[in-house]
Amino acid sequence: MSTKIKGAEYPLSKIFNDEFDFVIPPYQRPYAWTEEETETLFTDLYDFYANENEEENYFLGSIVLIKEEGNPHSEVIDGQQRLTTLTILFSVLASFFKSANLRSTLYNYIRQSGNDFEELVSKPRLCIRPRDNDFFKGYIQEMGFLDSSENAKIPETEAQTNIVQNTKLLRKKIEDVFDTSNEKELTKFVSFLVKRCYIVVVSTPTKESAFRVFSVMNSRGLSLQVTDIIKADIIGALPDSQRQAYTDKWEEMETELTRNGFKDLFSQIRMIISKKKAKKSLQEEFYNDILPNITGKEAGKEAADFIDNMLSPNSEAYSIIKRRCYTSSASSEIAKNVNYMLSWLNRIDNSDWLPVAMLYFVKNGGRNIKPSDFLLFLKKLERLAAFMRATSWNVNQRIERYAKVLKDIEDAEDSAFGTSIELTNDEIQAFIANLNGDIYNMASNKRNYLILRLDSFLSPDEAIYNPTILSIEHVLPQTVRAGSEWEKNWPDEEERKKYLHRIGNLIPLARRKNSEASNYEFNVKRDKYFNIESGVTSYRLATEVQNYHTWTPEIVEERQKKLVAAFIKGWDLVER
Repeated sequence: MSTKIKGAEYPLSKIFNDEFDFVIPPYQRPYAWTEEETETLFTDLYDFYANENEEENYFLGSIVLIKEEGNPHSEVIDGQQRLTTLTILFSVLASFFKSANLRSTLYNYIRQSGNDFEELVSKPRLCIRPRDNDFFKGYIQEMGFLDSSENAKIPETEAQTNIVQNTKLLRKKIEDVFDTSNEKELTKFVSFLVKRCYIVVVSTPTKESAFRVFSVMNSRGLSLQVTDIIKADIIGALPDSQRQAYTDKWEEMETELTRNGFKDLFSQIRMIISKKKAKKSLQEEFYNDILPNITGKEAGKEAADFIDNMLSPNSEAYSIIKRRCYTSSASSEIAKNVNYMLSWLNRIDNSDWLPVAMLYFVKNGGRNIKPSDFLLFLKKLERLAAFMRATSWNVNQRIERYAKVLKDIEDAEDSAFGTSIELTNDEIQAFIANLNGDIYNMASNKRNYLILRLDSFLSPDEAIYNPTILSIEHVLPQTVRAGSEWEKNWPDEEERKKYLHRIGNLIPLARRKNSEASNYEFNVKRDKYFNIESGVTSYRLATEVQNYHTWTPEIVEERQKKLVAAFIKGWDLVER
């Protein structure tokens, strides 16, 4: 058997086609895209469709398959999230067509049509992991999501829940941007999807080879990176007399940040200058927006200026901010507080805030920045970043807001930073409402950040958190046994539901969850499970529970108000 690796670019009309019969093997992780990733995909697709030149195509990335040439069977090693979400999108779009012919034509991208002459049976073009496939088939590929009766399928796994939520999201997004009664406009959008949206398919007939390809594509090794190509052009543009000195300077920065950090630095610089989400490759946008004259008459001057005045100061800023190693001879105490704020920003599960911090640092003197100004700025930046995560702003919304902050910083005099970094009164209200809501039901990375940040607001000193294990536990358990003390103290089921997942009933623990311990009566749970002497917690939120002898609705209500007030004070969430 040949182990030849093939790679080719296909429009979606050729991806969801008889040439491919996609199967997600059972060893792959479940479908994990949430509404955030799905909304980002749809928004990017629609924005490109609505605003870009009709001659340009949209690139959806690459997928890796185990596939023999001439055989449509395709095991998906990388790409299942996009293939699954695109299938959901096609099914949702098909549901809006009243024309049987148009709906049937679009439906052909979801299921292979049967053909007696070719002995082809009708079947889905994508089979996801076996545990979720029957649900996916019924809910998406047979459009069960249109069934509003009691017979509609109920999700049983997290993957199935993601499928349901993403389906509802895409239906709403389509209704928001299209007149769904206008089939001509819907047809035009579907035509854009199948004709102008491309995926690169990398295929090989063996599992070993496919995983090797996947590993190389995601490698942290020393394969050629886009920064190597940019380096060749920039260093090559310099006069011979300067080339070695600038090469040494470049390589010193790359070694300091590591190759991956250095590549990320270029992405942050791109954002600082262009102030918009990347729509093309880093290399293409760099040459168009940042170094347009690198091959012109002034190439040498532009190359030296870029290294001296853009790359070098931002490399220093990136290193200090990411490593939280700011120092100041003027005030070591304020420098300590600066690094403390940087530690919280680096806990945010996106780095969209990073170019903002870099620009402010560089514009205001770099290492000579006034420590008190930098600290005040970082407090406001962390509050804005936390607000956007708590209220589920998607990446497009975040980048649009940070672009305004970048513009404010550029236009500001001295160390001012403008108004875009501040929260409006409406945003403060939305932030507080989310903090006062069911925090436990938030995504774990968002929930954990908010709870640890609250714990830091309650701690007398600047608490440092580096938990190897962190779990969030309910005090009032999720399941109340009949005849238990919990039932006696919480007889009203609606009152339980009201407070169960809110911050007043939650504590962080430095141990894995114990389902049996979760249902202990309060005094037993307090002494055995929340006891600081047992080494399972050093969190202020948990140790405070030691002071209670019972756990009633009145206590939780009081605690809820106290903790939300601590959020408000810690982040200065006061309307102006």
